[in-house]
Amino acid sequence: MEQKEKRKVRYTKMVVRDSLMELMKTRSILSISIKDICELADISRSTFYAHYKDQYDLLKQTQEETIAWFEDILNKYKDKNNRRETLQMLEEMLTYVANNGNTIQVLLSENGDIDFQKKLFYHFIMHNQVTKHFSGNQKDDGTTTYYSAFLVHGAIGLLQYWLKNNMAMPVEKLARMMIKWTEGTQNRW
Repeated sequence: MEQKEKRKVRYTKMVVRDSLMELMKTRSILSISIKDICELADISRSTFYAHYKDQYDLLKQTQEETIAWFEDILNKYKDKNNRRETLQMLEEMLTYVANNGNTIQVLLSENGDIDFQKKLFYHFIMHNQVTKHFSGNQKDDGTTTYYSAFLVHGAIGLLQYWLKNNMAMPVEKLARMMIKWTEGTQNRW
């Protein structure tokens, strides 16, 4: 019985989150009411309030889950820094993005929360994994953080483009292309 209840809660949260993301495709969180979310999710307001304080809490939890997932992947590859492992890490991240494309696309869209986008950007910039994986473990001459900023901005822009174009390029090809491009920029200056 308890397992069935957990499944029901997970399903309800998924439907509510998906409803918010669907609404945010065309309008900002500021113009979305709890009534709008409940109608689209086909749930009662009391069911909504059993899990979230309001639509902003729902959006915040969705954002936190997304960042936590990326953090888990970065930590998984913390002590690995060769090309093959970097490729695996990118493929894993891109697979997550592909499997959660609707949510990620909305979170990174013009209707998404700019604070989330900033958090995601700074999270990757300040995380040593980005620097380690893409700077070639070179001695930091003061430019490594700039290099990481360049890469993260480019990667986020590329993700936005990929998502808007229905993920037409396979994950593996996109990951290899990203590795190739970053390797090509490392020693040009």
